Amino acid sequence: MKSLFKTVALITFFSILTRIAGFFFRIYLSRVIGAEALGMYQVASSIFMVLLTVVSSGIPLIISRMGAAFRAKKESKKEASLTATALIFALIISLILCLVVFLFRSLFSKLFTDQRCMQILIILLPSLVFSAVYSVFRGALWGQGNYFALCVSELFEQVVRIFVCVLMIGPAMSVIDNALSVGWSLTISCIASMIFVVLLFFIYGGKLAKPSKKIFKPLFKQSTPITSIRIAGSFIQPIIALIIPARMMAIGYTSSQALSLYGIAVGMTLPLLFVPTTVIGSLSTALIPDVSTAVAQGNKQHIENRVRTSIVFALFVSALFVPVYMGVGETAGLFLYNNALSGAFLVSAAWIMVPMGITNITSALLNSLGMEIKSFINYLIGSVFMFVALWLLPPLVGINSLVYGMGISFLVTAILNTIMLKRKTKLELHLLKPILLLSLLIIPCAALTSFVTSLCGYVFPQFITLCIGGIVAVVTFTLLCGVFNLIDIKSFIITTSKRLSLDKFALKLKKKKS
Repeated sequence: MKSLFKTVALITFFSILTRIAGFFFRIYLSRVIGAEALGMYQVASSIFMVLLTVVSSGIPLIISRMGAAFRAKKESKKEASLTATALIFALIISLILCLVVFLFRSLFSKLFTDQRCMQILIILLPSLVFSAVYSVFRGALWGQGNYFALCVSELFEQVVRIFVCVLMIGPAMSVIDNALSVGWSLTISCIASMIFVVLLFFIYGGKLAKPSKKIFKPLFKQSTPITSIRIAGSFIQPIIALIIPARMMAIGYTSSQALSLYGIAVGMTLPLLFVPTTVIGSLSTALIPDVSTAVAQGNKQHIENRVRTSIVFALFVSALFVPVYMGVGETAGLFLYNNALSGAFLVSAAWIMVPMGITNITSALLNSLGMEIKSFINYLIGSVFMFVALWLLPPLVGINSLVYGMGISFLVTAILNTIMLKRKTKLELHLLKPILLLSLLIIPCAALTSFVTSLCGYVFPQFITLCIGGIVAVVTFTLLCGVFNLIDIKSFIITTSKRLSLDKFALKLKKKKS
């Protein structure tokens, strides 16, 4: 347990560092290169991410599983052969993908409303090869249980990319030059991270051996289903990137205006909306083995408690951010990005975090119950509803069609996941009442936060105003949830005080013994 706790703490620590660096890097980009260049890069990278999924999704996971099995059996030659076999396999796939895109670039360019996006995609192509090598050695380190090397390599890549990008871009450069520079920064960081992870692999005793056909067959067989599912899921983002600019241009916007709006929505606002998923994701990571063990033991009561408490917790965390963003969203947009439109978009989009939170936690629960494929099908069904909304709503609500589309998608997926959970566990979840209560409590909290933020804006600078508004929203919402028994604050305080008392008693006892 101590070892597990240390591993989780290590991964969490480095993940937070990496995400914080990425978050501030995104703020820097939006301020320096502008919304149009950011939108162009987002559109090109959405296609690139589909290609990247092919070479770096299923392969590292299977390498880690097979490598760990060989290591447990002390079959070091097979472990070394696995890494070499996977390396050749990944390199061949990445080179074929690069060749296909380069040879049929005229066909790929038709996917973009702005042809300049194709230039960015071409610059990103070498990253596929470097990422293929990186993912293989990363999977090998994962199989060795070397989590420190994994975490350091991810942080290293982020730091290199930020450093290179800061050197290459500038406010005096043209829109396309800035967008291309961001693309080059990713490619260069991929080269650096590939070299770094290869060095770590050999420093920590990793070895390569002759590739084996016997190893290739199970590697290909096991990685293909996982890769296929993730490829299907990765198509969602590029489809959005193609639909939104096209539909915005159809209602009268120019290509530059459409890309700017897309850059503001996806590059500036959505990262803030996904903040609650960091907390919910940590819970999901802990839930999967916990619930899976309970299923194996047939402990129905434990499953019931975990399902209900985790969903309510995810609901609370997601809903907690809604009054914060609705109250301070406009100020946050100006402070973080110097962009009023991003703040207004954040205010209007805050509500989608509630269905998004339910979707995330219910998907994790279904995965822990062995229903990964059905969970993915629910995700695809929700995505279909989103695409319909993205196509039909722009003439009515403009760029806010992205908000409604995502909200409808999360809502449909959450409902389908919940129905499947009830059928699988045969539990009455009783979620309607807490959802309605949380939704009602958001309204007065958001109104109070908005009022306090407006008053503070006349007196304090933006940062202090954001802090005060955020504190008001969190405290007010938490207290109201306690009043309506949505969370048990009293028990938490009592439990915490008891723990503190026990810690003090243990410390005194230790001093007496010494």
